[in-house]
Amino acid sequence: MKRILMTLALAALALPVLAQPQLRKDNIDEVLKAMTLEEKATLVVGSSRGMTQLAGITMSASLIVPGAAGTTQSIPRLGIPNTVVADGPAGLRISPTRQNTNDTFYCTGFPVGVQLASSWNVELIENVGMAMGNEVHEYGVDVLLAPGMNIHRNPLCGRNFEYYSEDPVLAGYVATAYINGIQSNGVGVSAKHFAANNQETNRNMNYARISQRAIREIYLKAFEMAVKNAQPWTVMSSYNQLNGSFTQQSHDLLTTILRDEWGFQGIVMTDWGNKEGTVKAVQAGNDLMEPGNPVETERIINAVKNGTLDEATLDVNVRRILEYIVKTPRFNGYKYSDKPDLKAHAEITRKSATEGMILLRNEDNVLPFKDVKDVALYGVTSYDFIAGGTGSGNVNKPYVVSLLEGLANAGLKVNKQISDYYQAYLAWETARSAAEGSGGRMLLGKAATPEMPVSRAFIDRNVATTDIAVITIGRQAGEFADRKVDDDWNLSEVERALIKNVGEAYHLAGKKVVVILNIGGVIETVSWKNLVDGILVAWGPGQEGGNSVADVLTGKANPSGKLPMTFPVSYLDHPSSYNFPANYTNTGNAGMMGMMGMGGANGRPRPLQKNVDYTEYAEGIWVGYRYFTTAGKEVSYPFGYGLSYTTFEYGKPTVKLAGDKVTVTVSVRNTGKVAGKEVAEVYVTAPKGKLEKPACELKAFAKTKELAPGESQTLTMSFTTYQMASFNEATSAWETDPGKYTVSVGASVLDIKGSTVVTIAKAQSWPVHNVLAPAEPIKELSLR
Repeated sequence: MKRILMTLALAALALPVLAQPQLRKDNIDEVLKAMTLEEKATLVVGSSRGMTQLAGITMSASLIVPGAAGTTQSIPRLGIPNTVVADGPAGLRISPTRQNTNDTFYCTGFPVGVQLASSWNVELIENVGMAMGNEVHEYGVDVLLAPGMNIHRNPLCGRNFEYYSEDPVLAGYVATAYINGIQSNGVGVSAKHFAANNQETNRNMNYARISQRAIREIYLKAFEMAVKNAQPWTVMSSYNQLNGSFTQQSHDLLTTILRDEWGFQGIVMTDWGNKEGTVKAVQAGNDLMEPGNPVETERIINAVKNGTLDEATLDVNVRRILEYIVKTPRFNGYKYSDKPDLKAHAEITRKSATEGMILLRNEDNVLPFKDVKDVALYGVTSYDFIAGGTGSGNVNKPYVVSLLEGLANAGLKVNKQISDYYQAYLAWETARSAAEGSGGRMLLGKAATPEMPVSRAFIDRNVATTDIAVITIGRQAGEFADRKVDDDWNLSEVERALIKNVGEAYHLAGKKVVVILNIGGVIETVSWKNLVDGILVAWGPGQEGGNSVADVLTGKANPSGKLPMTFPVSYLDHPSSYNFPANYTNTGNAGMMGMMGMGGANGRPRPLQKNVDYTEYAEGIWVGYRYFTTAGKEVSYPFGYGLSYTTFEYGKPTVKLAGDKVTVTVSVRNTGKVAGKEVAEVYVTAPKGKLEKPACELKAFAKTKELAPGESQTLTMSFTTYQMASFNEATSAWETDPGKYTVSVGASVLDIKGSTVVTIAKAQSWPVHNVLAPAEPIKELSLR
């Protein structure tokens, strides 16, 4: 590296200043021609902290935003500046404090990705993106490393809170709105993780074996939609292998599909690492290696010199990076303020979170609260609220409003005896963790505090003095690890006892119980949901979480979220569960586990998928509701489900085909007593053909404005015949068969309000390149 830096320095000294072009938007080819091989190799490798400290010639430390994830390298003699990239999906993540100043640089903790998707409101999501992008802009960052767009293949993926849905169409529309909102500020995003990064276990080396049809229909579709409709400035290639090569080194993925088929105009950067195949990555169309390591620069230089890398290929990558640089605020000299309007953004967070909350259960209209003044607040998470997940998706936010604080802000009184009990426990847990050296911390975030046992006698003592009981169940997850079945997907024994005992005590007194799910992904609900009166999924609602939940509980906000995934009866109901590195123990399930060969000796965890070097996507396209509806499998709560404090009536849907565009129209009327919003979901059922197809697939959706009681709105939704197509591996083409297609409009995938038919007269086909075929045959699940 020192040799490279010396070469760069000598080049700068040897050339007269006047002979050196300075980068402009209109002279990229001239600058590229003037660059030395060493400079080209430098530009396609990010600047790690070690390089920053090594020599000022590569990067001026004054240009770095403390806490940002990385930068591109500068070449001062050609007027090429550094650009800055930073995490993450729920808000900008930079250091909140800096040396030599008492100023703070906190960022807003916005609702997590799954919560935004649960709103099914693309206008709201774009507005959240605009606020988030403003903070990126005002803190001097050029690219936000978001959105996370991987599919909820399995409910135990540790990063599902960052990702949007089990459905690629919903994920694609959400991502498009998010990207457009952020990039409206003149900053960029990095759509990630491209592709098939659907587990954290062994994510750096895991070999994903997936059929071409499943890749195209499930795992690439959201990215395709976002690229075509939002043109993200950058795409981040994932760590994992996909059908024979690392995604970072796959020409088929990064060039043939992403650029040639979809028309992507930006740059591709790696996820943070240093794989040996740097030269292969350059040849594949991976333009930028992040965070950057000197050895990667040396590999590129040596490959050009020994003839294994054509310099013309390197030039393509360099040109794309220069095209990216000239768009950035840093290149264009934007004088960022370091003072975004955090107060205004907190209000956006508070309101947007409520729209993504999902009312799963509301027996006897227990919600919103009626004649409630005194609340029995149970569950440690009520007092230590989880704003979002851990890892790169964590945000250094100024505060997190707990549910205790939120209820107090709403004018409700929380039982002091219960509150004191939990807060004493939290203080004890904090001290214990600190003494053990863990401090309750996880990398880039805080671990959830274990639930506290509460005796039935203690519960009984507080029933008479409170009007209602609220229990919060919390889950924390994030980067670097997947979730587990025991005490995570399933309730812990302490949580189960808490729900049972509180439910019994309050129901005996004729009082109600509400459960708040402060979670980032799906948990089991069948075994306990009938023990309580109300269930509200709050997700990870951001820094204003307690206020947002209180707004919904008190009726200040009417929940209008819908599930972006299925809540199954059992974890094993997901076909992917047999090919996912989930851990089980024998505890409580010895008989079932033994019959299935899953239990480990002495109750030790035993993964159902034993080999983590590869993951066989044997379920094929049967992910989420596509499987459950087609197989007729009972679920706890279906995809698209969510209750409201009001009721809605749907008119008869109509459908019109004009050219390749299908337009669906339906009227929705508020038939209840309070104002509210409703989501109309359009599902299409294809006629029987040569390919096996799901019972139905989401193709479009729309959300009403807030409708007053008695008010109606006509919603118009559209999609194309291409969007109706399935991928035929035999012909390597997207194909829409001729025939009659049933077009249904519903409040969930299982609550269809009306159907009609559209007829496709002739077969339609869109051929694509025959790429990404699996190296080994995959025996996929068939439901025929």
